[in-house]
Amino acid sequence: MRWIKVIAVAVLLLLVVGLVLLWQGPIAAVRTLQQVDDYPLYVMQYPGTYLFDWYLTQGVDSPIFKLLLRMNASKLCTTFTARTPEGDVLMGRNFDWEPHPALLLFTHPPGGYASVSMVDMFYLGYDGPERSWTQRAALLYSPYVIVDGMNEHGLATSMLQVPCRGMPQETDKTTLVSNHIMRLALDHARDLDEALALLQEYDVYFPSVCTHYFFADASGQSAVVEYIAREPVVVHNSEPWQVVTNFLVSEEQPQGATSSCWRYNVAYQRLELAGGIASAQEAMSIAAAASVPDTVWSVVYNLSQRDLDVVVGGNYDRVHHFTLPMGR
Repeated sequence: MRWIKVIAVAVLLLLVVGLVLLWQGPIAAVRTLQQVDDYPLYVMQYPGTYLFDWYLTQGVDSPIFKLLLRMNASKLCTTFTARTPEGDVLMGRNFDWEPHPALLLFTHPPGGYASVSMVDMFYLGYDGPERSWTQRAALLYSPYVIVDGMNEHGLATSMLQVPCRGMPQETDKTTLVSNHIMRLALDHARDLDEALALLQEYDVYFPSVCTHYFFADASGQSAVVEYIAREPVVVHNSEPWQVVTNFLVSEEQPQGATSSCWRYNVAYQRLELAGGIASAQEAMSIAAAASVPDTVWSVVYNLSQRDLDVVVGGNYDRVHHFTLPMGR
């Protein structure tokens, strides 16, 4: 009996030590939270695991999904690509929703690619300035509620709300929540082709609103992915630029700046007049032209240099610049 107790205590200690080592990174991440703008905009480094590879084996049946079920997508949004005069590829993005705190999140998952992404902190329990460590603990789930981002290889993605056209098909594949498709791509895809191939391995579940996805990579390739009649439909860029807002591109098939969405038309017209060429500053001005009073943030990702500019609350006079180290 004595040896059984010794073994039981040893196993328990090993379990505790293992859990401490496993969560050392996430615990350290919470301590890095820093406010950089009064809007507010926060920045956080997430150096360790957030169990996403485990989640990929469980999908919507996992406890993580049940904790995040109240996640919503944006009502309006605009995303576009362009090239700088030097040839760098840019992805611009407006996130139009409600005036919530914003988080710029740097993740470094073991076995995955480093990335930087934007999070609406309202869906983590933040509705104003931070107040408690309980609220900070919710930040451990921040990698699961991203709405746009870029990884170390220059793959970028965003999601935008669109009308529903039937839920994606249900097969024996693992089912992922809609915004976790972006997490999958950022963690495990180097370019557009790899991202599109990964999407074929999973079913997608939209818990509240339907969305389509925009992907772009450092080569200049980009595509919109929409779920029509339960099947993914891919619309690649036919010009050196591509624009997407909140209508189904595969259904409407707009010709030039003639869509039903004024934000799409404004961004497309400006890019068309410039031949798809824009500096980072000019790309931000396109985002500003397509913004609305409820634009939470505008971000311009440089997929070639792996850096980004962020504006929050429509204050285009104050641009925050950040860099993500390139992958090998």
